[in-house]
Amino acid sequence: MKLYPLQFQPILKDRIWGGTKLKTYLNKPITSEITGESWEISTVEHEVSIVANGIFEGKSLNELINEFPEAVLGTKVYKRFGKQFPLLFKYLDAREDLSIQVHPNDELAAKRHNSFGKTEMWYVMQADADAKLIVGFKEKSSPEKYLKYLKNNTIVDILDVKKVKQGDVFFLETGTIHAIGAGIVIAEIQQTSDITYRIYDFDRKDGNGIKRDLHVDLALDAINYDVVKGQKEYSKIENVSNEMVNCQYFTTKFIPLDGEMKIEKNTESFTVYMCVEGSFEMILKKDIYQYKTGDTIFLPAEITEFELKGKAAVLEIYIS
Repeated sequence: MKLYPLQFQPILKDRIWGGTKLKTYLNKPITSEITGESWEISTVEHEVSIVANGIFEGKSLNELINEFPEAVLGTKVYKRFGKQFPLLFKYLDAREDLSIQVHPNDELAAKRHNSFGKTEMWYVMQADADAKLIVGFKEKSSPEKYLKYLKNNTIVDILDVKKVKQGDVFFLETGTIHAIGAGIVIAEIQQTSDITYRIYDFDRKDGNGIKRDLHVDLALDAINYDVVKGQKEYSKIENVSNEMVNCQYFTTKFIPLDGEMKIEKNTESFTVYMCVEGSFEMILKKDIYQYKTGDTIFLPAEITEFELKGKAAVLEIYIS
């Protein structure tokens, strides 16, 4: 059976901090006023992506991996992870501030939750004027100092608050305290994990008047108290894959597409393309696939030669 560029039905998540930009800005079929996340490609338990196009429509990503493991995942990825899909791709709309949180590393997550850790990256797709986010501490901290400021509801005072604009990129290693601020739409690439330790939630209550759970104790030994440099600078050479992030979990590159670009790759890893601006075509021999802002495309590893054509900003993600 011939594999082809796959798209999946978005898995939409209502969140207390969500809004409507995933519909107005990214064309997602949301029906509520508080949709915070669109999970684009996922094999998180009970949240497995279903193919939305072509002859495999209706099949799950796990079914395809079981049927064609190396052809879908790639020789190197399959050897390393078996039939586990190691990444999770999302778009997020923060109408309000997200909670201040941290994710455990692989070792801690495996021990406590039988899960991967959660190294992640953010690409800012849209930001309102004066939109901000939090990445790490302003200066080296400690568990004692962190708890003191947390108790006094002044934790934000010791955190590194950054004003952001479209195109900003942040790489968040596990242990980095972080929060997405109000008025930001983000493309997120992360390890397959849904483990989050919520530290501070601005004393917010849900629709039933109940405060959300905090995980202060669990976070204590998960936090990196050193100063981190989370923001990434990157080049934007047209019709070239410009490296943004290269870590053991994923490599992400930025393609400012203007015209045509031929791509040749090996069969070691699948590739994912996230269209963060504009529109483009993917041409495989005689087959033409069309994409627009908000589309996420999964390219099985066995597809090695194709062409991109259009005017768009595209994230290119694979495992090296």
